Amino acid sequence: MRSFVALLYLEYAAIAYAATDSSRPRGVSPDFAKFYKDPKSFTCISNPSIHLSTSQINDDYCDCPDGSDEPGTAACSHLSPLSPHTPADTVRNTVNASLALPGFYCKNKGHIPSYVPFTNVNDGICDYDSCCDGSEEYGHVGGVKCEDRCKEIGKEWRKKDEARKKSLGNASRKRKELVAEAARLRLQVQDRLQSLGTEIEGQELKLKQTEQELAEVERREKGRVVKGSVSSKAGKLGLLVGLAKQRTNELRESLIRVRNERDANKGRLQDLEKLLTTFKEEYNPNFNDEGVKRAVRAWEDYAAKDKADSNDALDRDLDEISKEDGENGLNWDEYESEEETELDVLYAFENYLPSTIRTYLDTKLRELRTLMISNGILADTASTSTGTSTETKAVLDARSRAEAARNDLTNSRKDLASHTEDLAKDFGPDDIFRALKGQCVSTDAGEYTYEVCFLGQTTQKPKKGGGHTNMGNYNRLERIMVDDEMPADGKGLGSGERIAMKHEGGQGCWNGPSRSTTVVLGCSEENEVWKIMEEEKCVYRMEVGTPAVCEAPGQTPQGGREEL
Repeated sequence: MRSFVALLYLEYAAIAYAATDSSRPRGVSPDFAKFYKDPKSFTCISNPSIHLSTSQINDDYCDCPDGSDEPGTAACSHLSPLSPHTPADTVRNTVNASLALPGFYCKNKGHIPSYVPFTNVNDGICDYDSCCDGSEEYGHVGGVKCEDRCKEIGKEWRKKDEARKKSLGNASRKRKELVAEAARLRLQVQDRLQSLGTEIEGQELKLKQTEQELAEVERREKGRVVKGSVSSKAGKLGLLVGLAKQRTNELRESLIRVRNERDANKGRLQDLEKLLTTFKEEYNPNFNDEGVKRAVRAWEDYAAKDKADSNDALDRDLDEISKEDGENGLNWDEYESEEETELDVLYAFENYLPSTIRTYLDTKLRELRTLMISNGILADTASTSTGTSTETKAVLDARSRAEAARNDLTNSRKDLASHTEDLAKDFGPDDIFRALKGQCVSTDAGEYTYEVCFLGQTTQKPKKGGGHTNMGNYNRLERIMVDDEMPADGKGLGSGERIAMKHEGGQGCWNGPSRSTTVVLGCSEENEVWKIMEEEKCVYRMEVGTPAVCEAPGQTPQGGREEL
């Protein structure tokens, strides 16, 4: 009986050892074939001190602590860290008991070779997603026979892979366009910085000139002499001219208002006359109503009277009077600004003096003027006895020009700081997100529409109306590691390092933190939102596709290696 059992054991071992080709046992990939070349003996891969005979390979008994003697069975599947502990764990504490092989190798002829976990070997389930040739179920446990579907699956996969590659090619071309656009926008900022530097130099010079002009105008306007005491009125002619100008403007405005009222009343009168004329023509004279008859006779008497002719000449005169004074040849500014001050007369005689004496005299006269103003002999026109500002039009105009120059300089300096800060910002590889800044994409999920704007804001919008919720404002770019399975359509993150936009400081949650969103970017032909989830309260994660990250550093190309 024992000899019969031993015979069956050896026969099973021979079947299990049978290789998919002449050089490898079942379940061994080409990468590990070198460890199984010896036809007589086998050395455990992670424990070279342990030697076995080749008959012990795939004999459904785990002899090597690392499981390398069972590449084609599930005998050593308990070595997985996810498996329950066994008494053999005490032995593994003294040797290297980590799995030496990644799994059972499926050749998948016509598709992509892959590994399946050892726990899946002969478990009675066809794992076509990983092992399309069905080779992991060679034992036909429970009568299960997994047919080879690699031809069909591989054909469909290659069709999708071709579409993915085409999409990836288009995405790469779009990325190049974005890089070119980003470079153009950056050059615009650099050119603007240079022009701002030149503008600021000119504006600083202009501000200096306008401030000097203001100081000179103020000096000149302060030089008006007051006849008598400080409280006496200065510049009587100028005051008279100002009053005359004000009175003329008031009369012109009143004339225009009265004329408009006259024209309006004239129109109403014409409408009333038409109404009464119609009434006279259409009333019934046989109708015995004395009131109506009296009204008709009164209208006939009124209509028979001579009407005043329209006075076109008067209207022409009114048109001329209504014009602005400047159109009629009266320039008030000449009377207001050309008034010769006593200081001008005082300075006029210096034109006859030598230049050295003129300079000395000018200095002394300025000192004298300042002294006279402080003692009330000359009028300080910048203020009145009530302390309110009474600056002249010349001073106000000069001050306005100086303020405008100062504002222009301030705005240019702000622009300079803003553009300098913009050049220092992180816009990602090749400055590419500069070209996407402000562009938005959205997707519907449940009762909401979710929108993300590159380097902007993420927003939740109710479909049924209502206020929008700010899910975070852009703060910075980061690089994060992901380990996701790539979907068949290629619209996923895959595994590796990815670029992410951090959006923080959104609308606060009820009894919670302010909303924040991490937008992880993957390669795609178009800008599109793939997925959105709430990882924890008010902390969201979006997966977004964009050509901006295709072929970027850390971006693993889509697709895999085929073995046909």
